[in-house]
Amino acid sequence: MHLTPRPRVRSRLIGVLTATLVALSGVAATQASSAADPTRHHPGHHHKHKHHRKLMNIQILSFNDFHGNLEPPTGSSGRIVVGHRIDPSTGKPVDVTQDVGGVEYLSTHLAQARAHHRNSLTVAAGDIIGASPLLSAAFHDEPTIEAMNTLGLDVSAVGNHEFDEGYRELQRMQYGGCIDDGNGANNQNSCPAGVFQGANFDLLAANVFYAGSNRTILPAYTIKKVHGARIGFIGMTLKDTPSIVTASGVQGLEFKDEVATANALVPVLRRQGVKAIIVLIHQGGVPDKQQWTDPSGKTWAVNPNYDYACGGGGSLIAASSPILGIAANLDPQIDMVVSGHTHQPYVCSVRDPAGHRRLLTSASSFGRLFTETDLKYDKRKGDIVRASVKGANFPVTRDVAKDPAETSLIAKYQQLVRPIASKVIGHITTDVTAAGNAAGESQLGDLIADAQLADPSTVTGGQTPVIAFMNPGGIRADLTYANSKYGEPAGDVTFEEAFSVQPFNNYLVSMTLTGQDIYDLLAQQLPRANVPSTRILQVSQGFTYQLGASGAVDGTVKLNGTPIDKAASYRIVTNNFLSDGGDSFPAFTHGTGKYFGGLDIDAFADHLTAVSPYTPGPLTRITQ
Repeated sequence: MHLTPRPRVRSRLIGVLTATLVALSGVAATQASSAADPTRHHPGHHHKHKHHRKLMNIQILSFNDFHGNLEPPTGSSGRIVVGHRIDPSTGKPVDVTQDVGGVEYLSTHLAQARAHHRNSLTVAAGDIIGASPLLSAAFHDEPTIEAMNTLGLDVSAVGNHEFDEGYRELQRMQYGGCIDDGNGANNQNSCPAGVFQGANFDLLAANVFYAGSNRTILPAYTIKKVHGARIGFIGMTLKDTPSIVTASGVQGLEFKDEVATANALVPVLRRQGVKAIIVLIHQGGVPDKQQWTDPSGKTWAVNPNYDYACGGGGSLIAASSPILGIAANLDPQIDMVVSGHTHQPYVCSVRDPAGHRRLLTSASSFGRLFTETDLKYDKRKGDIVRASVKGANFPVTRDVAKDPAETSLIAKYQQLVRPIASKVIGHITTDVTAAGNAAGESQLGDLIADAQLADPSTVTGGQTPVIAFMNPGGIRADLTYANSKYGEPAGDVTFEEAFSVQPFNNYLVSMTLTGQDIYDLLAQQLPRANVPSTRILQVSQGFTYQLGASGAVDGTVKLNGTPIDKAASYRIVTNNFLSDGGDSFPAFTHGTGKYFGGLDIDAFADHLTAVSPYTPGPLTRITQ
């Protein structure tokens, strides 16, 4: 990779953590308290009652998991739940939703929120880039960094998706420069219209170290000065990042415990006279179901409203949420926590180790919401008045004027990406969706697995894969029959649509597994220690099994009707993420004779061309 450096003026980045972090000991995990109801307020509203002169009003605007969604996201990715109603045809509740999101609107909403606040900072909690729509991904997410510069982002933690193309590429996002990528190799093109200048905001990676060293790959923290107030920000990704990204993306790195990392930095900041500290962390929680009472008086468990947890009547986020143990054990000197990763909305209160309430926020994903937090800073003490910290989530509605600078940026890249994006590669006769049936099998999962099996790039030494496995979390959008963004006939599938389904540019990998490995793999789909949820792998045509309580029912795993022999060997194909044991499937690491083929998106596009017009078949590969 060739980087073109350039001089730039940027905010002060305070030194990298150099001392070896000391692991926490003797601190039992505490259960977070039930949430306090945060004060609800209008975004940008300035509280006009008289304050003592030593107190300064400060506004923190935050969001997370933007994932390069420059244009207004579509489908469920572009909606939030605002209420519920009974569907007269079924007699059951359905969500009432609102269309939201789009960086042109997000930028405007943030500007409006800042309008009456002299002291305002805008921060994010990771996954700003990665798993992005083609408009950003085709240019290595350079457009998204430019969009964040435009909307006034001050600082962001890194998330797991910031490592999709490796840590050196992440560093390029911060410092700028161009990649010598062959002017469009793999449908990507760095610096298509001039040198990429990098981020004007600070990217923080406090718990990501070069392996075997005490050096972080990016600064661990930064100190922001706001008219005399000094606020320290610590930014981290989740410590389990290596298990959810490709091995090549984190090779040579070490990810350390979130609580130990942040707590070790508190005295570092205090030695510099900084007592006001905010943690930005790419780890999160999930709200519980909302209990909704219909007009007849019957109560239902429904998807929660965007403002339900914890201020709209909802309880604290689910007790199993990973962020709770982190938030409850962070040093009491830390004043609030901005989180992400789970793509969920919440503004909650969690007690710190001293028993004091501490705000914990998350603003959903894709730029659909932003959080406004108002607080008071005691200038005499140099610290945040904890009792003053109040926040709420606000929808990024599309009824405001678009930011013209963001509109211009989008238009520029729409023109640059059009030759790639608009190319028709196939035809579908109906919607092909990623929604799983009761057994977890989906139409789109079947199609992708079949595409991987059909791809010739993974054949080596005369060995052709006979089974393909696809992780359901890697399927990011549906194929919609009515979609016609570039004026193509209904049912035509463009490269952009295909890319939206598989946006990671993973490589296909063939390998040999034993029959026992395959049984182990199918068992690893179910919850177990440190794996709280079920993940059903999508499988190719001809491979069938019955899923039981502890894995595949013995004797039901078959290839073209013949039972799998646990002692025999089988050539399989998957993506490099799963090949490295990603999504907690270690059975893939037992594979032998691994051989890297082409990109998954190319296999998917080629297969769509080959099988068009495509109609989904019955979902009979996995049964219960």
